[in-house]
Amino acid sequence: MSKNSRDSGQSAEAYAESHLQRHGLRLLRRNWSCRGGELDLVMLDGDTVVFVEVRYRRYNAWGGALESVDLRKQQKLIHAAQLFLQQESSLAKRPCRFDVVAISQAGEEQELNWIRNAFDS
Repeated sequence: MSKNSRDSGQSAEAYAESHLQRHGLRLLRRNWSCRGGELDLVMLDGDTVVFVEVRYRRYNAWGGALESVDLRKQQKLIHAAQLFLQQESSLAKRPCRFDVVAISQAGEEQELNWIRNAFDS
């Protein structure tokens, strides 16, 4: 990954985190990684643990940000979330959901699309 795409990804995650916090979610972990993958943001929405996948696309030539969270990616996220909950046993009994924040470039502006409960485990 080039420095520019890494910077864009980090910028998109910060933008998504800020947006979600303005809507009442509280950050638990940022960029939690394990052998099976990474969780971009782990947040709390009331008593619900929310695993947030942030996808940024500058161009839609290869599909948009939302379309990039395919079944294979969903399975990796589910596996990583299971490992996270095993490690954080105090959160394991809480309800969980998977959200996707898709950010795309529209000229000079960034468009943010927050999909709550984007897929089931």
